[in-house]
Amino acid sequence: MALISEQSLERVKGAADIVEVISAHTDLRRQGSRWVGLCPFHEERTPSFSVDAQEKLYHCFGCGVGGDTIKFVEEKEGVGFAEAVELLADRYGVELEREREDPKAEARRQQRRRLGDLLDRVAAFYAHILWDAEEAARAREYLAGRGLGEETLRAFGVGYAPSAWDTVLKRGQMAGFSVEELRAVGLAQRGRSGGEYDRFRERIMFPIRDRRGRTQGFGGRAMRSDQGAKYVNTAETDFFHKSRMLYGVDLAKEAIAKSARAVVVEGYTDVLALHQAGVAEAVGVMGTAITEEQVAALSGMVDEVVLALDADAAGQEAMLRAQRVAAGRKVRLRVAAMPAGEDPADMVAEEGGAERFRELVEGAVDLPAFQVELALERADVSSPSGRDRALEEVAPILAGMGETASRDDLVGRVAGRLDLEPALVMGRLTAARPSSGGGSAEPRSGGGGGDPAPVRASGQLTSRERRERALLAMCVALPDEGAEYLARLSEEHLSPLGVRAAAWLRKHPDDPASNLPHDDDELAGLIAELVILAHDEPASTEAMELNFLLLEQRRIESQIAAAGEADDYERRATLSRERATLVERIARTERVTG
Repeated sequence: MALISEQSLERVKGAADIVEVISAHTDLRRQGSRWVGLCPFHEERTPSFSVDAQEKLYHCFGCGVGGDTIKFVEEKEGVGFAEAVELLADRYGVELEREREDPKAEARRQQRRRLGDLLDRVAAFYAHILWDAEEAARAREYLAGRGLGEETLRAFGVGYAPSAWDTVLKRGQMAGFSVEELRAVGLAQRGRSGGEYDRFRERIMFPIRDRRGRTQGFGGRAMRSDQGAKYVNTAETDFFHKSRMLYGVDLAKEAIAKSARAVVVEGYTDVLALHQAGVAEAVGVMGTAITEEQVAALSGMVDEVVLALDADAAGQEAMLRAQRVAAGRKVRLRVAAMPAGEDPADMVAEEGGAERFRELVEGAVDLPAFQVELALERADVSSPSGRDRALEEVAPILAGMGETASRDDLVGRVAGRLDLEPALVMGRLTAARPSSGGGSAEPRSGGGGGDPAPVRASGQLTSRERRERALLAMCVALPDEGAEYLARLSEEHLSPLGVRAAAWLRKHPDDPASNLPHDDDELAGLIAELVILAHDEPASTEAMELNFLLLEQRRIESQIAAAGEADDYERRATLSRERATLVERIARTERVTG
């Protein structure tokens, strides 16, 4: 991808209002020179999230996340650095300039843009056919019969694929697109005899779009019983990966941010019906169970996900995997149990149905509790073998929860229902513990995919880490004096993260918050914290000296321990004398600093 020019990047940073951006995800109030609020990355009751509007930085002193406006957009929108910059540029009207790049990379980028344009144009064509073609009359009648209004259908871009075998194929070629390009985005496919034909024919078409509203693929519903599969989706392409997509997310993202939850349903018409009924935070997983990738995508947007899905046997394994992913990403999964044989679209179409659905959502229970109850209801608790099978089924669910009070409560419930000792249930958990996922949750970090790097909260820091952060923050507050201390600090004084932070401050003495590293979440968060602390906490050369001496004391004590382990008593004695002298210096400095 072409690199965004430094000038464009600086214009985006200058134009973006970090308070406005973050306020869409949590309520902020002014407190002195800062803005504070509840952290949008972890659950808390006392505000520990801080925003510095002048430096355009955020940091949570509870869970440790932090960064600049671009990093925040990366995290909450689940996009990479370049896409985050583009989102902010679009929002604040900044035109981006790009630097020259490798011709092959430029060609790939232009081709991807071209194929994206092809998908958007075909989506518009399908929508035109639905509303203007006589052939689509039955489709319009079907949609109206489902209670879906024209305003909702147009908002979601619902369309109709004509019955002819090659309508899109011919029109695409007439517009200058090749057969290979049409096949690359899943619009055309090769027949048994070798010819090409439209993948979607005589179907109601649901464009599947990303968060930015760009068409990535389609879902098509058959209009006749002899058309094969009732629903056909775009085949897996470079654009479309069904397991990662959330139908309707482009229209739901604002409501999700405001309501602090996402409601997940199965199908396209479920999403449309719920939005029409005012449940605008609904998205669809286009299947019977939520995937791990979809949980990961939602984790960048919200802390609570309510599943209004069929959570019976068919989806149990998928939900168990999703639970483990959710635990690692600080997402709470809850289940709104739908009545047997009734889907959300049917429910809200009935009189009073929308209110019934909202009551189900409000009364949703945590996913592990729901799964455990489901397993216990199915179990034959009258025989030892039946109780063993039930315990075998619930053990992985409980193990995936990590060590929480909720798990302990469920363990007691299972033990009571199966007439077993809680210790026996706990013993089975150890054997069933998953090799990945579960465990204690960490706040999400690292937008754009992959496993998030854990960020340590301020309350989890060692004494050395607290000292080094205090000193480094004062180096930011007093850059001239700080340069001297940064030169004196070595790897032996600092934690691994502190070493990286000190190196960053040496390279960026005048403006450490500029161009935060977007490939190192821990470092970006720490630099943001240091800059915010530098503005709020008092700094003096005496306090800097004291913190340095305390770090020096720890360095010498580590060397004394190493000398003792190596039986080097002479060096140990020398170092002990140095420590005694240092302790006297620390005492004198403490008297000066009060």
